[in-house]
Amino acid sequence: MTASTTAEKLAELRAKLELAKEPGGEAAAAKRDKRGIPSARARIHALLDPGSFLEIGALARTPGDPNALFGDGVVTGHGTINGRPVGVFSHDQSVFGGSVGEMFGRKVARLMEWVAMVGCPIIGINDSGGARIQDAVTSLAWYAELGRRHELLSGAVPQISIILGKCAGGAVYSPIQTDLVVAVRDQGYMFVTGPDVIKDVTGEDVTLDELGGADHQARYGNIHQVVDSEKDAFAYVRDFLEFLPPNTFDDAPIINPGLEPEITPHDLELDSIVPDADNTAYDMHEILLRIFDDGDFLDVAAQAGQAMITGFARVDGRPVGVVANQPMYMSGAIDNEASDKAARFVRFCDSFNVPLVFVVDTPGFLPGVEQEKNGIIKRGGRFLYAVVEADVPKVTITIRKSYGGAYAVMGSKQLTADLNFAWPTARIAVIGAEGAAQLLMKRFPDPKAPEVQKIRADFIEGYNLNMAIPYIAAERGFIDAVIEPHKTRLLLRKSLKLLRDKQIQRVQRKHGLIPI
Repeated sequence: MTASTTAEKLAELRAKLELAKEPGGEAAAAKRDKRGIPSARARIHALLDPGSFLEIGALARTPGDPNALFGDGVVTGHGTINGRPVGVFSHDQSVFGGSVGEMFGRKVARLMEWVAMVGCPIIGINDSGGARIQDAVTSLAWYAELGRRHELLSGAVPQISIILGKCAGGAVYSPIQTDLVVAVRDQGYMFVTGPDVIKDVTGEDVTLDELGGADHQARYGNIHQVVDSEKDAFAYVRDFLEFLPPNTFDDAPIINPGLEPEITPHDLELDSIVPDADNTAYDMHEILLRIFDDGDFLDVAAQAGQAMITGFARVDGRPVGVVANQPMYMSGAIDNEASDKAARFVRFCDSFNVPLVFVVDTPGFLPGVEQEKNGIIKRGGRFLYAVVEADVPKVTITIRKSYGGAYAVMGSKQLTADLNFAWPTARIAVIGAEGAAQLLMKRFPDPKAPEVQKIRADFIEGYNLNMAIPYIAAERGFIDAVIEPHKTRLLLRKSLKLLRDKQIQRVQRKHGLIPI
């Protein structure tokens, strides 16, 4: 019966909207609730500012199918995080397992067009089996359409993915194109094909956790942050966005500028924080917490390439991206994973005009057969390329070791860093004293002879006193100043304020060719 009066039409609308709240029906909702999974809308409300969500497309469904379910497996709309606009979509597991159908694709595509128009971040809450088998090529076509739109948004607005379920196939190709991937431990999984398919095709036995578990994928470099709950995932995303502008043309928020304008007791602790013994490890985070505002540092991709720290901090209230070596892990030597992690982070910061601060303590690139086999030359080259390509303000602080090719890529003046400072504990050289001594020992028939060992010890002492020191670099202008450690925080403020209006004119070209 067709509604004819206004009252009947309103009643019809309310009925449809009620159906759209749980399109899978009571049975699907009960199954979801039994597994302890929040609804797609509940997840959005937990992420966004209270009361800010405006849903778009609640009544969309597959055309020509009278039995089609409202929403088509995804909830889309707009809202705010910390008062700033975002676009958001959330897979609805109760409808075709959150898989992609035609209207699903159209809704997310329209949302992507909207964030491009408004210039705001887009966040995807992912819990999907991938392409919808019964929709055949239509599903694949819409996945491809979304992939094309990811490329158009890349570097224009921040793109974020939250993995809250078992995501396979196309449901991982979309998130991997985004700027940040956050997953919940023992809940979020990513894989192209599941364990059963792998067993059938290749005969390999692998558990779901080994294949696509959040911690494993974080170590592979595909997930940037692993958290223990959905609440933690949403909190991390909110914190992450506070360090970023809404798009590449706007400015990031300034928070609490002008705090602690004078030297503090925490600053003075820096004068004794580096161990006297060159080979003694320390946690670089202890330095980072003292040279940036409020002791506030947000790690990004902490589980991948652990010899390198990447993350966000603030200098005088303004966000900066930080690339630092971690002496607690492989003495801070840069391996393949650390190179990839740093290159990606540098390019991300450059895309959104976030200044970079390099904090250096590394003995060089990690040597080894496996490193060579896995492309340390090419991957180290990507890191180098990314640093040169970045035209944002760049400031480098050398804490201790800066040897070999790692000297170059870790924000050297020759790779276009703007200001370079070193602590008196810095050691800048082609190679460390021990390595240089090893080369010297090859000249002697019996390197273990006492008199040769004495030569070795004297050489190491002389090398460290006269060659691997910051003053040689300072004499040649490769270091702008050797500074007392306790002055670092305030010096960073002055430096980045001076660089605030930095501009570079480049030769026009289509694009460079990064080593891939």
